[in-house]
Amino acid sequence: MKLIDAMRRGRQGYLMSAPALALYLGLLVIPLGLTVVLSFNVFDYSSGIDGNAYTLAHYTSLLGDPYFYEIFLRTFWISALTTVLCVLIGVPEAYILSRMGAPWRSIFLILILTPLLISVVVRAFGWSLLLGADGLVNQALQAFGGAPMKLLYTPFAVVIALVHVMLPFMIIPVWTSLQKLDPAAEQAALSLGASQFTVIRKVVLPQIMPGVLSGTLIVFGLAASSFAIPGLLGGRRLKMVATLIYDQYLSELNWPMGAAIAVALLLLNLLIMLSWNRMIEGRYKKSLG
Repeated sequence: MKLIDAMRRGRQGYLMSAPALALYLGLLVIPLGLTVVLSFNVFDYSSGIDGNAYTLAHYTSLLGDPYFYEIFLRTFWISALTTVLCVLIGVPEAYILSRMGAPWRSIFLILILTPLLISVVVRAFGWSLLLGADGLVNQALQAFGGAPMKLLYTPFAVVIALVHVMLPFMIIPVWTSLQKLDPAAEQAALSLGASQFTVIRKVVLPQIMPGVLSGTLIVFGLAASSFAIPGLLGGRRLKMVATLIYDQYLSELNWPMGAAIAVALLLLNLLIMLSWNRMIEGRYKKSLG
C-alpha cells in the first residue's frame, strides 16, 4: 500500500512538473541543440547554408584568426572589470541597505529595483546622450574651462553603462545573504574588542560569500553576453562577441559562423564561471573550517 502511494505521488510530481519541463525543453534545450547543429553546417556565400553537409571549418576559423581572439579578450576583460566594479559598489551598498530601518529600507530597495523596469535599450540611449560629444558631461567640462573628451564609443562608456545596468543583480543576492546573518555574531566580536573593520572582514564577509558568488556569476554572465549596450555605446569599432554574432547573422548572413561563435561564447562562459565558482566555494568552506 505504501509502495502504491509512493508511486502515485511520484507520478503526480512528474505530471505537475511537465509544463515547466516542456517549457525548458522547448525554449532552451531544443534551440540550443539546433544552434550547435547549425554551427557544423557548410556555408557558401553563393549557395547559402547546406543543411545536409557538415564541417569543422567554422571552429577552425574561430581558433585560427587573431581577430576573434581580440574580440573575445575584449569581451571578457570588460565583463571582468564590470563585475569587479559591481562588487566594490554593490557589496557596501547592500550592507548599508541591510542596516537601514523602516521605511527607508523599503524606499531604497524600490529605488534599486526600479531601473529593472526600464528597457536596457532606453538606458543605453540615455547614457549615449550623457556621454556624447555635445552631451551633458562634455558641456559640464567646457563650462569649467576644460576641453571636451571622447567618451562615447569607448570602453569607458560600455563599462559605466554595464555597471549601471548590472548593479541590482549584485546588490540583491548580497542583501539576501545579509538577511540571514545573525547580528549576535557581530555583537559578540565587538564585545571581545574587535574593531568594526575586523568584524566586517572576519565575520560578515565570510558569511555573505555565497551571495557575492551568486552576484558575480550573474553579472559576469550577463555582461559577457550583453548586446544592446556594446551595440549602442561601443559603436562599430568596439566590437564585443554579441555584436559580432549579430553581424555574422544579419550582415554576413553566415549563420553557421554566428552559431559557432555563440557556442564558443557559451562554453567559455561556462568554463570561467564554473572555475570561479569552485575557487570561491573552496575558500568559503576553508574560512568556515
